[in-house]
Amino acid sequence: MNAATEAPKSGLDFVKWVAVIAVLTLLIVANYYYEFSTLERTIGLLVALPLAGFIAAQTAKGREFVLFAKEAKLEVRKVVWPTRQDTNKMTMIVAVATLFMAVVLFCLDWVLLKIVSFLTGLGI
Repeated sequence: MNAATEAPKSGLDFVKWVAVIAVLTLLIVANYYYEFSTLERTIGLLVALPLAGFIAAQTAKGREFVLFAKEAKLEVRKVVWPTRQDTNKMTMIVAVATLFMAVVLFCLDWVLLKIVSFLTGLGI
């Protein structure tokens, strides 16, 4: 990463990370300590996780991650995905090659077993 895209560091990053850890710890402790219903646990999860994510995104590392995620999304859009027909052809090629190698290795193993059996006289 060059200096132009590097996120500025804030002195409050440590405090923000402590807040993220506190929110997640509170969520875990409340989940185990109190007997909430499934609905209440789900609501707590749907509130606490985005809150922790939002606080984490305000840190320097969080901004770098958000930038990385946006760039990755753009790169995925550039990918030329194979057609269904191409996928089926490649799957068949891999299956045939795997079957061929399995037969070759089986034959090699059988031949080596017979050679070793003959040389040692064990008659395996």
